[in-house]
Amino acid sequence: MSPILLERDGPVAQIRLHRPEAGNAINLALAEALAEAAVEVAADATIRCVVLTGTGRIFCAGGDVAAMATAGAEAPRLLRGLIDPLNRAILTLMTMPKPLLGVVNGAAAGAGLSLALIGDVVIAAHSAHFTAAYTGVGLTPDGGMSWFLPRLIGLRRAQAMILTNQRLDAEAAERSGLVTATVDDAALAEEAAACVARLVAAPAGALGAARGLLLDGGAALLRDHLESEAATIERSGAQAEAQEGFAAFAARRKPNFQGV
Repeated sequence: MSPILLERDGPVAQIRLHRPEAGNAINLALAEALAEAAVEVAADATIRCVVLTGTGRIFCAGGDVAAMATAGAEAPRLLRGLIDPLNRAILTLMTMPKPLLGVVNGAAAGAGLSLALIGDVVIAAHSAHFTAAYTGVGLTPDGGMSWFLPRLIGLRRAQAMILTNQRLDAEAAERSGLVTATVDDAALAEEAAACVARLVAAPAGALGAARGLLLDGGAALLRDHLESEAATIERSGAQAEAQEGFAAFAARRKPNFQGV
């Protein structure tokens, strides 16, 4: 059984973590399969939106601690072997020129929390909860958690989650800005489908360029970032999406970005 299910539905690709018997914990096979799936969907120009979710009651329990416990002196090598493909997957999903929707169907811990952080829009079921978990087993964060979390919820809250292993339920995660919205478990699929429809209907090129600006903005000097914005909007103004948007505005109609 593959640890990752990659499903396509027209312009939408869904990547599903698929080790439900292990809480979708990340072993080497899952990390490598996730990296491969990320490259595949990022390179496919027909895909306008990517969904990341999990199978079963848990989104992702983090790294496969059971395997680490049996690795003994080989634990450092095991950890590095897991982290390298996981990092490739995260970097690919974060920098691809199309939006990523995170659908958190249950608990997200450790590297599972890292995966829950990377969506442009993240919808969580009410049953979901979020834990850094690393200090509980004597480890430090990975998967970009110590980079993403302070940027999303602020340094003080990130310190509490990572250093004191504070757990957030879904409502607290929404209030803090860790997720975009929470919904009843029974409504999760319907809300995800509605969000996918909005993202697919949006101008894909503009969304991809905006993702890049948002990713770079936190580390750029204002002067440099203003120039990046200026250059990006100049390029986008020359694209067919913008021409369709201008024409639709002038004609007082809804733009059809999928048709350009």
